[in-house]
Amino acid sequence: MSLVLSIVCVVLVLFILKYVFSGSGPNPFERDTREPLKKMVHDTKEKNKVLKQGFVASKVPDNLDAIIVGSGIGGLGLAVLLAKVGKKVLVLEQHDRAGGCCHTFTEKGFEFDVGIHYIGELLDHKPFRCMLDQMTNGQLQWEPLDNPFDHVVLGPPENRRCYPIYSGKTRYPEELKKCFPGEEKAIDEYLSLVKKTSWGIWLLLMLKLWPAPLAKFLVYTGLAKRLSFFFKMASRSLTDVVNELTENKDLRAVFSYIFGTYGNMPKDASFAMHTSVVSHYLNGAWYPKGGASEIAYHMIPIVEKAGGAVLVRAPVNRILFNDAKEACGVSVMKGQEEVHIHAPMVISNAGIFNTYQKLLPKELQAMPAIQKQLSMMKNGDGGLNVFIGLSGTKEELGLKADNYWIFAENNFDEILEKYMNGKREESAKNVPVLFVASPSAKDPTWEERSPGKSTLSLVSFANYAWFEEWKDGKVTNRGPDYKELKQTFIDCALEVVMDVFPKITRDKIEYIDAGTPITNTHYIGTPKGEIYGADHGIARFTPELSATMRPQTPLKNLYLTGQDLFSCGLAGGLAGALTCGSVILNRNLHLDGIALAKKAKSVKSKGL
Repeated sequence: MSLVLSIVCVVLVLFILKYVFSGSGPNPFERDTREPLKKMVHDTKEKNKVLKQGFVASKVPDNLDAIIVGSGIGGLGLAVLLAKVGKKVLVLEQHDRAGGCCHTFTEKGFEFDVGIHYIGELLDHKPFRCMLDQMTNGQLQWEPLDNPFDHVVLGPPENRRCYPIYSGKTRYPEELKKCFPGEEKAIDEYLSLVKKTSWGIWLLLMLKLWPAPLAKFLVYTGLAKRLSFFFKMASRSLTDVVNELTENKDLRAVFSYIFGTYGNMPKDASFAMHTSVVSHYLNGAWYPKGGASEIAYHMIPIVEKAGGAVLVRAPVNRILFNDAKEACGVSVMKGQEEVHIHAPMVISNAGIFNTYQKLLPKELQAMPAIQKQLSMMKNGDGGLNVFIGLSGTKEELGLKADNYWIFAENNFDEILEKYMNGKREESAKNVPVLFVASPSAKDPTWEERSPGKSTLSLVSFANYAWFEEWKDGKVTNRGPDYKELKQTFIDCALEVVMDVFPKITRDKIEYIDAGTPITNTHYIGTPKGEIYGADHGIARFTPELSATMRPQTPLKNLYLTGQDLFSCGLAGGLAGALTCGSVILNRNLHLDGIALAKKAKSVKSKGL
């Protein structure tokens, strides 16, 4: 009976893939649009002409096809996809520059990235690389990180253990086995589970694209878990799975360390989500040449070429609806006045909580379908960033194109729970996890742009409640108590950095500051200072939620895109854009991107 059921399911899937999403709408990946590389622009004023186009009503194009709220990769990426098929799109950004978490800022001559630290799956002719190439017309360049690309550092200064993480599907396990002799079986089993589980993520996508009745049928009959190992493992925590594989606590930690890229303690993290991140980096890691601002800089002209615009300092305060409760535009605050802009379609990249709780009229917020979606999601944990500007080259400071994940010990769940639930003054002195990377060391254009200088970016987590009392203060002057609390976090992080990187000393520091959860709220609009959007825990990846959180909202002509729709990070946000674009254009853009990648690879192999 089980075999018959499996055969029926496979036939069903093949039928749907072939007939439901064969592609009746226009295809933004129909042809290869890459152009010969142009000379990189490093002049900040020139780049700002693209990235910082301030909102005024006269800049709004006529006869818009769509309005997108938010210029992060989920919004800007979707705008490019629509522009490539001739749609006129307006992207509105509340910050003073476009890019969302892909933007950069400069202080005292140092440029800092805020959210792009390393990206995977960028080998030539991989679908993800192909899509990014098409969405920047081939102008966005990537530099590979060193190998090992990550280092996992465990324990206090007197007993630190460092484990290098190598890319390469063969080298990754080989190098781990050198570090953990006798654990070969556990390492092979872990990697086998990662591959098997992550491959099954295709059904998560399809539950968002297939007709709702079919998606619900697969969910409530249990067929979703039978069809996809991803959903079978989604309800299992990362802690439970790795603890079954080995008794070695350091190896458990190494299997789990990359939870920091999506923000859940291992005991709360879905093993399925974790495997998608591990798989993302198995073939290597890359960094954008010229810094993260290059991403938006090369996307915006494509939107403009189709007659659209990307405008900043444009805070959307509400979505407009007609009498039939159909989205028909947005209201933008310009000073104390509202400017109404109309379009037949509104797409939100502002996240589910901002969209439903801040941008909808109260009577629409109360709709049962809206409330159901909100009840299924929760805010992620707040992010803490420390930005350091240093005098000295990467060679002088001992910096490389890699990352360090530094943990106070190998019992991640215990140290993080104590930290996040502790009193803020005490937790600030004992930050248990710290991601440390040097954007300047990763970027081959840095030395030309900022000779003799270097940067460090540190990332950790912080409880939004620790800082909430200052949320309404002036962003550049929230008061001495706030500044003192920030300094305590900075001092703790800096002590760790100087211990792990002995060539970095206080006399080398020319600039240092921290961004707290309320900083994130101000600059990137996250409700609770979260950097990965809605929480990525176990509940996020149930078949039911995957089928419920779709690009189409319960309100006609209002759509969702970005990381709350799919998953976090550049790849997750872009997957959200592709998924939303698939619904709007009535074709599977994921498959279109894969097809173009195969075509480009074939053309290259033939030497054409």
